[in-house]
Amino acid sequence: MRVHHLNCATLCPPLGIVGKMVCHCLAVETPAGLVLVDTGLGTSDVTTPAARLGRGFVFMTRPICDPAETALEQLAKIGAKPSDVRHIVVTHLDLDHAGGLSDFPNAEVHVAAEELAAALSPTTGNERRRYRKPQLAHGPKWKPYAAGGEAWHGFDGVRALEGLPPEILRVPLHGHTRGHHGIAVHGDGGWLLHCGDAYFFHGEVEPKRRCPVALRAFQRLMAVDDEQRMANQDRLRTLANGAAGVKLFCAHDPRDLAQCQT
Repeated sequence: MRVHHLNCATLCPPLGIVGKMVCHCLAVETPAGLVLVDTGLGTSDVTTPAARLGRGFVFMTRPICDPAETALEQLAKIGAKPSDVRHIVVTHLDLDHAGGLSDFPNAEVHVAAEELAAALSPTTGNERRRYRKPQLAHGPKWKPYAAGGEAWHGFDGVRALEGLPPEILRVPLHGHTRGHHGIAVHGDGGWLLHCGDAYFFHGEVEPKRRCPVALRAFQRLMAVDDEQRMANQDRLRTLANGAAGVKLFCAHDPRDLAQCQT
């Protein structure tokens, strides 16, 4: 399977606290059609950001809002039509990961059942801010998955996805949100693990953990279960520095994206 690494939005938080951030998504060419892993921001997000994303998010992240960065535009450059995207697998449904769902209305959206429940029926102020109703108003074709699965490189509850090759797996990485998952893809070079927002900075999975103070505080603030998030981060660090041969990357670190694109 051929894997394309895309940046589907650039975020520029004010004051240079953390520098620019990306929205690292995947386009995977499979026998079942083109599969997206996350979507970043979509066409409507970048044309009407305040309405779709909320003024608070726009103020805090200052997205560049360039239509050329949307998955829709980037796939067009490689000759793909929206209808070619048969499946979308989301790490979670935060607004900067699910905004492009409406650009591919016929795709089946594979998501953890607990994540979908949080997005459709948020119970806290944090959840009401992170999940945006306008992004889901088109009625995505949801394919929810209950908990359960097999063991994989130290993680339990890992499972393949219906209608997709067994080389694409969901890996539970709860903590950032109720149903946050990593997505593992086996390509020509071995296993890739898109860790979503399980961590934000490459130093968090290095042998000696390090992370800018602002990012560390932001992750604690956004986590629904910070203890669980940190436990999963510990397991990711073990995986990253072991002999398993799995390449890890997160959603928002520009260095991770640059290394995957080389």
